[in-house]
Amino acid sequence: MLDLGFVRANLELVEAKLRDRGQDPAELLGDFRALDKDRRERITEAEQLKAQRNKLSEEVAKLKKSGQDASAVMEETRGLKTKMESLEASAAEKEAQMQAILARIPNLPLADVPIGKSEQENVEIKRWGELPKFDFVPKPHWELGEQLGILDFERAAKLSGARFAVYWAEGARLERALISIMLDIHTREHGYTEVLPPFMVNSKSLFGTGQLPKFAEDLFRCVDEQGYEPGVYRENDHWLIPTAEVPVTNLYRDEVLDDAQLTQSLVAYTPCFRSEAGSYGKDVRGIIRQHQFQKVELVKFTRPEDSEAEHEKLTRDAETILERLKLPYRRVLLCTGDMGFSSAKTYDLEVWLPGQDLYREISSCSNFWDFQARRANIRYRPKGQNKSALVHTLNGSGLAVGRTWLAIVENYQQADGSVKVPDALIPYMGVERIGPGEKRA
Repeated sequence: MLDLGFVRANLELVEAKLRDRGQDPAELLGDFRALDKDRRERITEAEQLKAQRNKLSEEVAKLKKSGQDASAVMEETRGLKTKMESLEASAAEKEAQMQAILARIPNLPLADVPIGKSEQENVEIKRWGELPKFDFVPKPHWELGEQLGILDFERAAKLSGARFAVYWAEGARLERALISIMLDIHTREHGYTEVLPPFMVNSKSLFGTGQLPKFAEDLFRCVDEQGYEPGVYRENDHWLIPTAEVPVTNLYRDEVLDDAQLTQSLVAYTPCFRSEAGSYGKDVRGIIRQHQFQKVELVKFTRPEDSEAEHEKLTRDAETILERLKLPYRRVLLCTGDMGFSSAKTYDLEVWLPGQDLYREISSCSNFWDFQARRANIRYRPKGQNKSALVHTLNGSGLAVGRTWLAIVENYQQADGSVKVPDALIPYMGVERIGPGEKRA
């Protein structure tokens, strides 16, 4: 959430930044100006009445001290108090309406974010790795997975419906191996602390990271004993998490961290659940876009002056996994029109998929500035200062496990239909190859 004082003082800048994001400022800001004007007028009038009431109170004291009748002045004082309280209540109501407007405004892009309308205007920053060369036509992972008997969509549909998958045998082991190597590298080499959070959260947690109220339709909401009311969010509601970003970021909601705790880097493995609203007919083949998938998430809490450097470091930490697995990828800086709601700047890492002849996102690494921290009230106490300040939050996939799985299957496929296991994964898998000619390590 943006700071109310900042928006008030920089309304034209906010409008320009929203236009850069492809948003209509008039639609998002609504009657913000009028509400702010009315609120300030009511506050000013209430303060004037308070000053007038204080003078009358002094007059009442003098009248009483001199033994004179003060009832008329006291009645006037009570009338001023009633009017003042009404004005203060009205001002508070106007501020609540302004806060509701702020809750639906996306974060503002940083100065170095390229202006653009869609992913077509994202900027490629770098490429890594040699694209694999095949003396046969490479297959997509959904064909390879079913031929190898490690990926089962038919039984998954029987169990749960469309956009689910069952992994069998070495396919299940590959998923588990990827989770393990990611957690090991991030904790042992990159200095992250592992955390295993709940997979269900309340509405306040989803508000804190920016999923509510705007993206409710993208989430799976549990129907508790109180029933379900669209648009009504209660403290004891339960939602399946769309990403570990939500519970991990909210670990410190409504807390003040010590300066010595920063930068704090956390890593978490969780399943993720998304309704994929609005994606009908998109990526229906394979496991690119599922209702349930696994992810290893990186989350950082840092000082404002360190957040840009920490963003670069977090992105490099995610890239390390791809390089260790020798998967070709590219880093892309998202333009203003392709950024997430809460992000101030985002790098996407896109892995090469030869079976589909394209690069596909496997991690989004974002700097949220103080946007999430303001919504979730996460603060720290700067060294040598008495006043607390908002932290900056960052996160990124380190990596999306299912997409790493399919990237390995497609990049390491062999002419005989088998899949070679990347060298870094052999100690975790116990085999050097999946499928025909399988060889135990």
